[in-house]
Amino acid sequence: MSRFWSAVVHGLTPYVPGEQPKLADLVKLNTNEHPYGPSPRALEAIRAATDDSLRLYPDPNADALKAALAQRYGVQANQVFVGNGSDEVLAHAFMALLHHERPLWFPDITYSFYPVYCQLYGIEHRAVPLADDFALRVEDYLPRGAERAGAIVFANPNAPTGRLLALADVERIVAANPDAVVLVDEAYIDFGGQSAVPLVHRYPNLLVVHTFSKSRALAGLRVGYAIGQAPLIEGLERVKNSFNSYPLDRLALAGALASVQDEAHFQESCRKVIATRTALVERLGALGFEVLPSAANFIFARHPRHDAAQLAAALRARAIIVRHFKQPRIAQFLRITMGTDAQCGIFVEALREILVGE
Repeated sequence: MSRFWSAVVHGLTPYVPGEQPKLADLVKLNTNEHPYGPSPRALEAIRAATDDSLRLYPDPNADALKAALAQRYGVQANQVFVGNGSDEVLAHAFMALLHHERPLWFPDITYSFYPVYCQLYGIEHRAVPLADDFALRVEDYLPRGAERAGAIVFANPNAPTGRLLALADVERIVAANPDAVVLVDEAYIDFGGQSAVPLVHRYPNLLVVHTFSKSRALAGLRVGYAIGQAPLIEGLERVKNSFNSYPLDRLALAGALASVQDEAHFQESCRKVIATRTALVERLGALGFEVLPSAANFIFARHPRHDAAQLAAALRARAIIVRHFKQPRIAQFLRITMGTDAQCGIFVEALREILVGE
């Protein structure tokens, strides 16, 4: 704390990222990183970009990457925005598109950066409770007379629960709120969901945000993007160019472009994660865990007879880390990232030993 801090800084409660510990022989299942690595073509492109051109600024518009993403998703290049990870894309969207007189609505249990952005930008917001089974209820996001959102944001699949909202239900929310931007944060959609991107052709109030950090295994590169109709993208560009005109460096642009061009690697790596998730859910069920339905590269699980914090501590003592949240509604859950099959095997055997020992 410093007397030189602004009032804004004094009032902030910053987002707390997942722990990145320096432990030997660590089984790291806490930050939803991809277990199998990025496309070899992406790695080669990054290596090739480490030449004398690094003395030059990168393309501020990321034209080649936008064109590749536009082609993949069947949109125009002016419907694509890219940024330094989806967190930066979200931050610009909160400022450009979600800051209005009426409050912003989002689930009470969701990506914990949302309330941080609201605090940072002074955005009035309303946390809408999930159902008892942690499902997002469409009815809660429909206007009721004078009660309506200034904007809406939700993650799909949701984080940290992993629960998926069907595309038809996403469309119901978007269609029912024509005067409010609806931002669908699809960081995990490639692990079992149907993207809302095709809906942007029909709905000018829809913005869909993706990341290269999860399904493309490029968390260390920091690349995210948004897709929406051109006026929404122009709003994001105005904020970006008032903040940082060069958000993606030459290495990030090269690696991301090559990743988009390697569809086979992308599809196969997603398939492997989904298969691991299916197997792990079955094994945890056999140990007595309740596991929420997940379409992400993680699962959210609790045991009816064992405290989640104690389980997390016991796992950590065995050099296995998972994510434990202390929020009241989810304090008895653990969020478990899909590792390799070998890592998940070590995790399950450690749990078996812990449960038997207690």
